[in-house]
Amino acid sequence: MSRLLFFLLFISSCTFSQNENKPNIILFFYDDLGYGELGAYGQKIIQTYNIDKLANNALKFTNFYSGSPVCAPSRSILLTGLHGGHTKIRGNHEYGSRGDVWDYYKMSDDPNLEGQYPIGKGELIFPKLLKDIGYNNAMVGKWGLGPPNSNSIPTEMGFDYFYGYNCQRMAHNLYPPHLWENDKRDILDNDVISPKLKLEPGQDPYDDKNYEVFNQNDYAPDKMHLKAQEFIENNKDNPFFLYYASPIPHAPLQAPQYLIDKYRKIIGEEEPYLGNVGYFPTRYPRATYAAMIEYIDIQVGEIVEQLKRLKIYDNTIIMITSDNGPTYAGGVDFDYFNSTGIFQNDPKRMKGYTYEGGVRVPMIVSWPEKIKRGRVIDDISISYDIFPTICEAAGVEDIYDIDGISLLDIMTYESQSLDREYVYWEFPSYGGQQAARMGDYKAILKDIKKGNNKIELYNLSVDLKEQNDISSEYTEIVSRFEGIFKKEHVKSDIDRFHLGYIDLDEDEK
Repeated sequence: MSRLLFFLLFISSCTFSQNENKPNIILFFYDDLGYGELGAYGQKIIQTYNIDKLANNALKFTNFYSGSPVCAPSRSILLTGLHGGHTKIRGNHEYGSRGDVWDYYKMSDDPNLEGQYPIGKGELIFPKLLKDIGYNNAMVGKWGLGPPNSNSIPTEMGFDYFYGYNCQRMAHNLYPPHLWENDKRDILDNDVISPKLKLEPGQDPYDDKNYEVFNQNDYAPDKMHLKAQEFIENNKDNPFFLYYASPIPHAPLQAPQYLIDKYRKIIGEEEPYLGNVGYFPTRYPRATYAAMIEYIDIQVGEIVEQLKRLKIYDNTIIMITSDNGPTYAGGVDFDYFNSTGIFQNDPKRMKGYTYEGGVRVPMIVSWPEKIKRGRVIDDISISYDIFPTICEAAGVEDIYDIDGISLLDIMTYESQSLDREYVYWEFPSYGGQQAARMGDYKAILKDIKKGNNKIELYNLSVDLKEQNDISSEYTEIVSRFEGIFKKEHVKSDIDRFHLGYIDLDEDEK
């Protein structure tokens, strides 16, 4: 055998061996899933047996946070490992300079009206690093970080395959006219209907037939789930990363009928939702919302069974978390389900706000080969930690400069606690907000764009609902948070993401 042939065979066998040992990674990233909406976190009505089983046998984080209180920035923070004061996309930016992006019919005709402001191909997101070391990457679900026909679609950003919604606004209907497969539209068997559509005047709101127009033929979550399973099947012999960014349980309330029927029996009679606070009307809003959450639980269970059938379950990391806290819109009865759990069910303290109900979210991690028993992790962690955690687990060299820290050692029992001083949030919308948590203390500066400069301070060890502002009693601690806010904020080069008076030049103040 020639030296060259021997060398090539040696390299090939090494590569195979290395790939064989690399874990597969599946990241379930849900949309508006609240801290209290899973059984493992105290939910009493909605049944989430599969996710609860993972939580009981693996890791359940109790102090895990989303990086932002709304969709697009949370996704940018997740993928870049940079917090809201450093990441490029810091808010939902619908990029309206292109035309009437809120006209659903025009958008359905013209793909150039779809999508949000582009993150940019030059931004480093961790799937690129995984791809460099031999991972096959797929994204299924909701993107929201760059429109079609741009260099910021998933397949230009490190993913080998994409199927789902490019645009967050299109995801305001789970029976859309199309989804995207890579850079092409996949036309579905659904009519184009505006998310603003309501019942016709005179229609009986208690007649189920009047709601049929809102529930058509091709249910997007079904289509995306099948593509996720196909990807896993096709890559069972290679290390893979699957970013499963489900649009559920974000409104509108649309779910498989058999699950709605199940919860109608559990919940009983209820009043219809007529669309008065956005999104489609729904005859059985509570039953439908519960059905949506159990539906994602069923999907997780099917993925787990598939991994076991393929004999790759033990070396697959499964992460389950949410992009922000629960919503108050679209007919969601957050009080009935106690959606924020141990925090305040208040629209001003949920999605869109940096209070605990808006940013504290579930986080469950399973990896049977490395995590042998169930454990609760109380250490403070946040979604920008997922980047370094996944990279370290996959074997990516630490050559990146990000805000997150790896959770791998605490996950695999190599360390008993995290060495972290604080976590930080920044959000230019909903009045403009900065927040940070340091130990038991949480500081929030809101209404920045209204000129407010008074920081609220809460001691979460005794005040999880953030009802007792102690800033006047602990001025030293407030001063430390002021220093954190100043240190962590970098002025965005995108005007929409400027933070009020904080970003004014000296001659403008």
